[in-house]
Amino acid sequence: MKSEVRDSLHARSVVRRAAPALAGALAAVILVACGTDPELRTQDISGSLPDLELALERAPEETPVTEADYEGKVVALYFGFTHCPDYCPLTMARVGAAIDGIDPDLSDDVRVLFVSVDPERDAPEQLARYVSGFGEQFEGLRGDRRTLREITRRYRTTFSYGEPDEHGNYEVAHGTALYVFDREGEARLLARDDEPIDDLQHDLEVLLDSG
Repeated sequence: MKSEVRDSLHARSVVRRAAPALAGALAAVILVACGTDPELRTQDISGSLPDLELALERAPEETPVTEADYEGKVVALYFGFTHCPDYCPLTMARVGAAIDGIDPDLSDDVRVLFVSVDPERDAPEQLARYVSGFGEQFEGLRGDRRTLREITRRYRTTFSYGEPDEHGNYEVAHGTALYVFDREGEARLLARDDEPIDDLQHDLEVLLDSG
């Protein structure tokens, strides 16, 4: 699937309606992006967002993790859910394809943290199984809703839930940006869901080489 992504995932998936608060939060993220590093091809957000900070649980063992567990790594942070039909799998596949293009000696220092904003449905085993399909560098993280609200607020995004149907199914509106932190834990990049894979690979390599 990753090779197909590199060649043909240029078509945008169906746009899902988000709550006004979500749209406003996403606009705020874009507005704060003001870095000027000429080496970077994606959005440089150096100095615009807080350093990496989290206190969640890694699936499937529900092992507590914090930012200290990723010290010295280049970290890509994404908020999504396993039932997402479009943006989440497409974005994760793009990131996986970008990582596949990096020298293996360097790519081992990348971690992709997929934070579920739907902990009611994303059981630890299911979340771990979902992220494992994208590559060895991917980890699924969970937390309660209060913790999720805190971390999404920290990075100026949000999420919301639709009304359940008669079968208990519901939609989840969430941000689609990928936040990338350097080896020092500083926020450096904001990548869109349709970011060219080659550009994302290039910028990951820049951050890896600068460590």
